[in-house]
Amino acid sequence: MNQLVITALALTMALGACKNNNHKPDAFGNFEVDDVTVSAQSQGTVLNVYTDRGNTVKAGDILAEIDSSAIVLQKAQLEAQKLAVQSSTDQAAAQISVINQQITNLNRDITRFGKMLKDGAATQKQVDDVAGQLDVLKKQKLSAESQRKSVSAQVSAISAQINVLNDQIGKCTIKAPIDGVVLEKYLEKGELASPGKPLFKVAPVGKMYLKIYISETQLAGIKLGQTVWVMADNGADLKKFDGVISWISTEAEFTPKIIQTREERKNLVYAVRVAVINDGSLKIGMPGEVTFN
Repeated sequence: MNQLVITALALTMALGACKNNNHKPDAFGNFEVDDVTVSAQSQGTVLNVYTDRGNTVKAGDILAEIDSSAIVLQKAQLEAQKLAVQSSTDQAAAQISVINQQITNLNRDITRFGKMLKDGAATQKQVDDVAGQLDVLKKQKLSAESQRKSVSAQVSAISAQINVLNDQIGKCTIKAPIDGVVLEKYLEKGELASPGKPLFKVAPVGKMYLKIYISETQLAGIKLGQTVWVMADNGADLKKFDGVISWISTEAEFTPKIIQTREERKNLVYAVRVAVINDGSLKIGMPGEVTFN
């Protein structure tokens, strides 16, 4: 091999080494997501399950249904009770209408008897009797109005109970809270659901986070909102993404055992999350690396 070839090979190796050093990652980690646990908000048997692990769902998609027949029966009873109470309200309103007409008639009689009393065609007793009847009717009206208000309050209370049951019936239909992928399904058809019991775990995969750990010396060189390079496995090669530092821990911790050697685990590091828009190639748990500059 002549000197020219040797020189060319040496130059190529040197350039390659420089290139590799320029692109040496500053930190390593794994991709994760902020998953959402969908829990039951009502008691009952799971009637249907419409999705499974790994399925993609949209916000508002129905994931499962819980038996609401007992709540529906309670609602029907309350609606029947409301109708019965409303009929009492209608009766009280009709009674008040009749009393108002009677009061109007007596007021006319009082005016008429007053004129007759001046002309000597009526006695004071007749005038007093009509006035007494008017007082009785006014008291009856007050009683009827009080009864109507009481019945109206009962109708309002029953309506509020029906609204609560409607809300409970709605909660028996389990819907996806976000767009994402179903990571876990905790209950099957026929099992009993109870308030607070997890049913599904859904993760939004449109945005993922690469969680890395950096040293104290690296901490001074980064900030929230900073744009960085993120590299992820893409078969035999690495795929490049634009990332943004979205969270920096304020407390140091020992390096997690799963990603470092025994010697490095003795060092204190800071956790950092880098947000990355997922084009579909990133998966939960996939390893990645970050270059800050």
